Amino acid sequence: MKLLILLLGLLAASAFAGPVKTPQVEAELVAERDALVPGEPIAVALRLAAIPGWHTYWRNPGDSGEPTRIEWRLPPGFAAGEIEWPVPVRIPVGPLMNFGYKGEVLLLARLVPPADLAAGKPVTLRAKAFWLVCEVQCLQQDAELSLILPVARKARTDPRWGKPIAAARAALPVPAPAQWLFAAKAEDGGASLAISPPAGVELKEAFFLPFEEGKVEPAAPQALAREGDGYRLGLRAAAQPVGPFERVSGLLISEKNALAIDVPIVARFADLGLVAALVLAFAGGLLLNLMPCVLPVLSIKVLSFASDARLRHALLYAAGVLVSFWILAALLIGLRTLGNQIGWGFQLQSPVTVALLAAFFLLLALNLSGLLEFRFSFAGGPSGHFLSGVLAVVVASPCTAPFMGAALGYAVFESGWRAFAVFTALGLGMALPYAALAAAPGWRRHLPKPGPWMPRLKHWLAVPLYATVIWLAWVLVQQTTPPAAQHAGWEPYSAEKVAALTAAGKPVFVDFTAAWCVTCQVNERVVLARDDVMRAFRDHGVTLVRADWTRRDPDIARALAALGRSGVPAYVIYKPGRPPQLLPEILTPERVLAALDG
Repeated sequence: MKLLILLLGLLAASAFAGPVKTPQVEAELVAERDALVPGEPIAVALRLAAIPGWHTYWRNPGDSGEPTRIEWRLPPGFAAGEIEWPVPVRIPVGPLMNFGYKGEVLLLARLVPPADLAAGKPVTLRAKAFWLVCEVQCLQQDAELSLILPVARKARTDPRWGKPIAAARAALPVPAPAQWLFAAKAEDGGASLAISPPAGVELKEAFFLPFEEGKVEPAAPQALAREGDGYRLGLRAAAQPVGPFERVSGLLISEKNALAIDVPIVARFADLGLVAALVLAFAGGLLLNLMPCVLPVLSIKVLSFASDARLRHALLYAAGVLVSFWILAALLIGLRTLGNQIGWGFQLQSPVTVALLAAFFLLLALNLSGLLEFRFSFAGGPSGHFLSGVLAVVVASPCTAPFMGAALGYAVFESGWRAFAVFTALGLGMALPYAALAAAPGWRRHLPKPGPWMPRLKHWLAVPLYATVIWLAWVLVQQTTPPAAQHAGWEPYSAEKVAALTAAGKPVFVDFTAAWCVTCQVNERVVLARDDVMRAFRDHGVTLVRADWTRRDPDIARALAALGRSGVPAYVIYKPGRPPQLLPEILTPERVLAALDG
């Protein structure tokens, strides 16, 4: 009797199952497996098969049309995900351009049955589907669809639809891998997308399909041009815009790839040109001498210059600085070309490098304190002056001085001699003060004559070296232990979180920081932690997000690159309806409060 009732139930339910046919489209629900397993997700697809000459639409239909919708009507306890959209084709209609599907398409969705779903009784999954199908004319159609599946402890691949659904899933667009670099900048009439594919990948043709309507003009040509080692794709803003055009968010489709990207549109400093980048780099190099990172090397140079300051020594120091910047430039650009998401200060993301530097500075400090006597050539001699320039660059790399961020952002996205010219200007600016002091030795007449004060000076100059050792040890602990919880009021960074918050109309402040960045730590403690600044964040409804780059993180590197930056600190305010607002590297409370009120 029970078996008879079960068979009658299946027959009754089957009246609601199977495809629904219109003159233009056949629609039905299909599943990847032949049964539901309690608590185990299952892929269910809306299959739409249009007759030749007709088409249905993607999530962004283009100049005309409507996206397909599914309204699930599931039993209690079931959860349904959003439609996973396959890559569409471009469908020209006169002067217009639509995005959609010809022939058959499987629109996947992820359903999760409840964990306590009882086995034995079949379950009917119901949905109402709405679609627009067009040829010359367009017809709005809908259908009540259902799919009956038994409940079992185990399920097998459906013999008819398992492989087609697996193939549809494999053909879905994927998030852009870390080896691809993107940056978008505003231009008159739209935006341009800079594309840096991995080494060896050539793009013969590429076009961009936006996820949202009213951002990019669908029918406008998109010219792909070679630029340096990468490419640039021009995007014309929509003639009938829907909301502000703040992000390049959609699919980048080429011969072999369909990559989902989401890049904020910013005014790139590369627009200033090479001359402006050189000026900013030189000024940044000058100011780098005032940053706390360089304090340990200043101790050594002060001791050296107090005893003997010659132009030849300054030139050797400058040579060490320049050679080190050239090596850093070659490593930085070379590694990024190979697909590594790194930026300024990348070497201090290595615990081994941090540990070696800590041990080295400890030896220096002990030597200056007189606790470990040995001849150390960094304080003098030709090789010592050159090597002190090398050391200055190594320890300066955690700092980003004012003007440096823009210059380095330009250099990283340029190639060849332009990038090296920027790093050369940075090195010349850093070395200039020492060359000036050595070229005008008259200032030494104001120093006391050599005597007992010099050993005492050595002991005092060891203090910043000990402080540096303590700092590096703290950095090493941060790198080798599990990530610490965020400070009160701050959330961990993700690009999706920032996009979701701004889409919901909420402003966001992002602090791009690292434990090894001394400037970052000073700004956080002196400015961002102030009661009046935190109160202003709360009064303006700002969500505080901290992007911690102490360890290598491709997502943070990609976000910095999109902002035209290659290192930390970087401070950005995202306000709905506006492009991202970059704050200076050296923060003051007044600058933060003015940016919030602006």
